[in-house]
Amino acid sequence: MIVHLPERLALARTRGMIDRVDDSLLLLLAARRRMVSLVATLKSRADVPPRDLAREQKVRQRALRLAARLDLPTATAQELLNLIIGDGCRQQGLPFDQDQCGGITPGPTMSAIMPMTSADSTLAPRLLRLLPPPRRVAPLLRMVPARWQQRLLKTAMTRVLAAPNRDGALDFMRDRRIAIEVEDLHLRWVVELRGGQWRVTDGEADASVCGSVTDLLLLAGRLEDADTLFFQRRLRLTGDTELGLTARNMLDRMPWESIPLALRIVMNRGARFARAARAAHHGEAA
Repeated sequence: MIVHLPERLALARTRGMIDRVDDSLLLLLAARRRMVSLVATLKSRADVPPRDLAREQKVRQRALRLAARLDLPTATAQELLNLIIGDGCRQQGLPFDQDQCGGITPGPTMSAIMPMTSADSTLAPRLLRLLPPPRRVAPLLRMVPARWQQRLLKTAMTRVLAAPNRDGALDFMRDRRIAIEVEDLHLRWVVELRGGQWRVTDGEADASVCGSVTDLLLLAGRLEDADTLFFQRRLRLTGDTELGLTARNMLDRMPWESIPLALRIVMNRGARFARAARAAHHGEAA
């Protein structure tokens, strides 16, 4: 069987995306363990019993409702819940019994859950379609003072790019300017790295990247590959192409886990919400 080069590249990129998802799962599990340690300490100080079976049951019910909305098989969700709840029990020195730890069996509880998930799956697109598309929000955003927008973008870039800036991976950006243009919001910022600090202006740029707010969010949240977005012309690069491609390659190589966890969550959820809203407006499956 002959495999063409484009198919090999697509396979390699897709496997890379799977690797990033796996990394994110481990990061989230590590963060959950820290929260469990904190909860155990707070329980001890508040004289609260270490086991709360009612709470575990609610955790499972809520997770299964979400799994149903995401079309995740119930058995897979159950196995994952057994893993994280069991890990939390062992972490606190508590015996773990899958059935005692809140296991859900088919019956009244599941029958109460499933109608809710079915309704939610049809209600969500209708609610998302009520949201105005980005182009209608643009006039409101233009009322926000430019200095506020610039300060927010500068803060976000400083935190997201802290590791590569510290390691010297951004040296190519010294005294160079790249513009970020959000077409449907009619927003444009020019960013530059001067003296090791990010600056955001609205002047001329050496290169520009242009796209819709949804596609830029999908790129930032690692839900879409840069090559795919550029190939489909959903993102466009103009000006100094070499500078733009160098910046893109640096971002592609930057480990997702180097970005602060809170920012990763915000970017990922924001991108998913924007994608779901666009799909709802277009009458597509998110």
